[in-house]
Amino acid sequence: MSSLVFIGIDPNTGDKQSPTVWVDQVKQELVFQGWKPGPELEAQCAAFEAPGHAKGIPENEAVIRIPARMVHMIREACDAVERADIR
Repeated sequence: MSSLVFIGIDPNTGDKQSPTVWVDQVKQELVFQGWKPGPELEAQCAAFEAPGHAKGIPENEAVIRIPARMVHMIREACDAVERADIR
């Protein structure tokens, strides 16, 4: 049985593109499927220096793009994780 709960899919995409939002109830994580960034955006993200962190994108992480029209789904996913209260 999957711990993933489907929250929503971008309503403006067709059959072959599908930015999607889920919640993993067991791990209490938001899970996103999105578009891969172009080389320029990925390079900008990799060059960003966050305080206390090295530059770059670790091998086990990825930059993804999610359309702003999905903000309400991301809020719903955040609320679902908070409601789970599994600590």
